[in-house]
Amino acid sequence: MTCESGAGILRQSSCCSESNFSKGNRPLINRRNFLVGAAAATVAANSVRTATAATEKKLKVGIIGCGRMGQDFAEVYRRFPDTELMAIAEWNDERRPIVGERFGVEALYKDVNAMLKDGVVPDIVAVITPTKYMKEAVIRCAEAGVKGISTDKPVAARLSDADAMVDACRSNGVIFAGGNLQRAKSEVQQAAGRLRSGEYGKIVGVAMHGFGGEISGGGCQLLSVLRLLTNAEVDEVVAWADPAAALLRDDDTGLNINGRFRMSSGIDCQVFGLNHPTDADRNLYGVDVWTTNDTLVSWHWGVPKIFRGVDADGAWKEIDPNYSPFPYPDVLVPPLMEHDDYLVSSIRSFVKSVKEQDEDLLSISGHDLRQALEIAIASKQSALQGNRPVSLPLVDRSLSLLPSPYRWLGGDQTGNVQTIEDAAG
Repeated sequence: MTCESGAGILRQSSCCSESNFSKGNRPLINRRNFLVGAAAATVAANSVRTATAATEKKLKVGIIGCGRMGQDFAEVYRRFPDTELMAIAEWNDERRPIVGERFGVEALYKDVNAMLKDGVVPDIVAVITPTKYMKEAVIRCAEAGVKGISTDKPVAARLSDADAMVDACRSNGVIFAGGNLQRAKSEVQQAAGRLRSGEYGKIVGVAMHGFGGEISGGGCQLLSVLRLLTNAEVDEVVAWADPAAALLRDDDTGLNINGRFRMSSGIDCQVFGLNHPTDADRNLYGVDVWTTNDTLVSWHWGVPKIFRGVDADGAWKEIDPNYSPFPYPDVLVPPLMEHDDYLVSSIRSFVKSVKEQDEDLLSISGHDLRQALEIAIASKQSALQGNRPVSLPLVDRSLSLLPSPYRWLGGDQTGNVQTIEDAAG
């Protein structure tokens, strides 16, 4: 499997799904309770959709890499009345006609180069290839006149490649979005908004838990929520890593990080790795933020919990955060699940951002993905250098950290090939 620039061939295989953060481990919401609680929102959302569909031109969408995750993106895009699937580029010859029939798309291509050569330039392109092939697809689409481009995580292995993608989109006036991250979850965004507004008081402490197993892949989830909740950047990293064998690998498989992040707000974030880096229990992953208002905002995958004050035993007392309901429950029908809500929110913010040409409307941006990669690389560099403090931004942009082979090369190349029956939906 090769990737050649220019007139060469860009090979794309099945998109990476999450490894340590696999769908099978996602917490599920009781469907009956979810739909009952969201019934009013569904009616309102359907009314808005009907009005929108009747008056607004649809944005044309292209999916580059239509493996497992790419199919989830396609499912979401075809369910919104203001977007229309226009083209699919999928390297796997068997999968390509199957997903074309499944999503009612006739414009099918081997790769992004073939699509653009044919004069097909969608308004929006979702690049859901393995990480190795994202850079060229993003830059080619940005230079071809696509209005908005999204990728998934991690955005690159080499920091300079992430820079090139961000720069290409910026110089061509393209909205560059991130993808399927919990940062986009409605309740996470609401909790962050309350912290920024000062409703919970001033932030005085923060900790990040479970930074291990994949610090650039799944760890991107933690780092992105950390930056969102604290509304701050990481200025300095001091890190310890284990096991030693994982630290010496080119990729981040099994790498466990403990340490300290100095935030741009002046607060130190304590970073805790996993006791068992291969453990996929999502309760081990999270970000906790303490404030002067005796409040704890605790995100441990899913809906952030809010605690205020302590009881007679000194334990935090949980309060009802009264989050607004998820606005698009009617989109979450099989094969999508309730826990795909943050994918829907991410895509919805992207569509709105493209329409209004305002990157500030994004729940997760390409810049956010680059920042997460840079923090992960800095963490490994600090550990390799005997826990020496490493300042960000990194001066050496050639530094890199490969994600796990599955994320880097995709399922087709690493023995986790999707069946045709699964691809057909």
